[in-house]
Amino acid sequence: MSLYDYEWFKSGFLSMSGIDLNSYKEGQMKRRINNFLKKHQVDDYNTFLSLLRQDTEIHDSFITYLTINVSEFYRNPLQWQTLEKDIIPLLLKRFPKPLRIWSAACSTGDEPYSLAMVLSDFLPLSQVQILATDMDAEVLAKAKAGCYTGQSIKGLPQRYRDKFLEKDEHGIYRVSDKLKSCISFKQHNLLKDGYPQRVHLIVCRNVMIYFTEEAKERIYRRFSDSLCKQGILFVGSTEQIIGAKKYNFQGIQSFFYEKQ
Repeated sequence: MSLYDYEWFKSGFLSMSGIDLNSYKEGQMKRRINNFLKKHQVDDYNTFLSLLRQDTEIHDSFITYLTINVSEFYRNPLQWQTLEKDIIPLLLKRFPKPLRIWSAACSTGDEPYSLAMVLSDFLPLSQVQILATDMDAEVLAKAKAGCYTGQSIKGLPQRYRDKFLEKDEHGIYRVSDKLKSCISFKQHNLLKDGYPQRVHLIVCRNVMIYFTEEAKERIYRRFSDSLCKQGILFVGSTEQIIGAKKYNFQGIQSFFYEKQ
């Protein structure tokens, strides 16, 4: 499978799905795609593109595979503790309620549910409004269902488990309806769709590592535009923003950036 064939595939896939693979790190993405082709016993990109057009199930499976959905509740607990002790109190002093919060690339919902749990220590859930987005419809359906394994919640403090989760006879933890009620799930592509405006807090973690530097720059600029002045961006543990000032950001804690 030649480089020319791969370039042709990316162009055809963009036309079909709206997903621009040029914005993802090529070596990493190409390896993932080739592994998917081997799994489905496809020998070339041309055949694979035809298969994606014809078979909805394989198409949806491929989109889910591409988006690398690895998530868990309260991931990197020290960062969540900083959010709880320092960042949320700061936002509540600065902005009127309800806070406008965007969980971008939310995957299976572990992150926005964790956000709602933490915010419940400060506000009634009726005053919590979280927009949670992802480009993968399949993982959004899982997020809306709110059913998780013990592995997903292993880092979640016990007080939140007791308050918001119920374990069924199969060992699956189900999120309470009152927690679901303050989160709106929506399909959204960070690379092409419009961004919400006048947001107080954006949480986008462990996602940017998959993008090219050019794509990162576009997204960070759009995050900055999306935030209110003094709004805050919360990023992942491997996603320090180099040259944050050019996006009008200033680091205020590790992994937290304030719009100037």
